[in-house]
Amino acid sequence: MRILSEFVEGFDTLADLPPAVSVFGSARSKPDSPECELARQLGGALARAGYAVITGGGPGVMEAANRGANEAGGLSVGLGIELPFEQGINEWVDMGIDFRYFFARKTMFVKYAQAFVVLPGGFGTMDELFEALTLVQTGKVTRFPVVLMGSTYWSGLLDWLRGTMAVESKISPADLELMCVTDDVDEAVQHIIDADAALAAEQEALKDAAVAQAEAKSAEA
Repeated sequence: MRILSEFVEGFDTLADLPPAVSVFGSARSKPDSPECELARQLGGALARAGYAVITGGGPGVMEAANRGANEAGGLSVGLGIELPFEQGINEWVDMGIDFRYFFARKTMFVKYAQAFVVLPGGFGTMDELFEALTLVQTGKVTRFPVVLMGSTYWSGLLDWLRGTMAVESKISPADLELMCVTDDVDEAVQHIIDADAALAAEQEALKDAAVAQAEAKSAEA
């Protein structure tokens, strides 16, 4: 019943959320760290581009992204998790939900976001990154941009993906293209905007094709 209630609360609370981007990163990052400054700039840029910003609601990178969105006049969302060593929802969140279960929380991150942006983080950040990549790779979600920010931090992982996973055919070369790696906030936001536009054009083309097919069948009848 607790699991069911978390899904219901999440769906009800976020049902009317505007287009949003989930931003991930370490709760342990210091406020004056480069990744927190980057996250704050990113939150503001996403808000100015018309996106709500969703984070895990905690301190560190999450708080910085929420703050950037809040200061830019955007909607700042925090999906918190009950952990013994972390603070509650940070002060820059406009809309917050607390979860006990990671899997219920991750569903909300994916269901209500148009993209993921992943900044330096630990095990939790890795979990969210590879969840997103798996969903895109397997076609469970489509046109879902995954942006890695902090190229120096991610370089070792990317080298291993290319030099070990891809070389041993555990992933395909095309899978490496699922990630956009950048340190530029404007480039990250533009990548997300372009993916949205591509998806909208694809959906419009499918709609037009369905209408034309229906009209052709009607004419034959």
